[in-house]
Amino acid sequence: MKNELISIIGIILGLVIIAFPMFGVIGASAIVGLSILLMGIYFLIVGVNLVDYNKTGGILNTFLGVIMIILSLGLIFNPDLFAFLAAITVYLAGIFLIIIGVMTLITSRNSQYGFWMGILGIILGVIYIILGSYISDPFILGCLIGIWLVVSGVFRLLDK
Repeated sequence: MKNELISIIGIILGLVIIAFPMFGVIGASAIVGLSILLMGIYFLIVGVNLVDYNKTGGILNTFLGVIMIILSLGLIFNPDLFAFLAAITVYLAGIFLIIIGVMTLITSRNSQYGFWMGILGIILGVIYIILGSYISDPFILGCLIGIWLVVSGVFRLLDK
């Protein structure tokens, strides 16, 4: 009963987010921003307390805390920053997949499936880069979040 209720809530929320995509981006951005804010506050407090015992560690923790607090405020109040960071992450993953695919092609000549693993890495890298250009639009990112909620809700509902 509990799984079915959670599944139905996921499907309903997914449909709402597909209808209003910015709700998904704003919600995800706020959740990520809040968690980074809490980590930044923690690092700031640890850094200030650590300065007496270890100056370098204290300064680095304080600096990291300040950077995280600034980033978190940007994420909480600017959902476009969340979409930009998501796109950059997907771009980097695509570039790394292409590099790994080429390396697999070069180094796995004797392997039975080395060639296909390399080709698959390159193809997936290109797909990631193409997806990264679409994810940078917050509306498309919101729709993807909504679709993910609907699909995961349906799968959870079917899983007995």
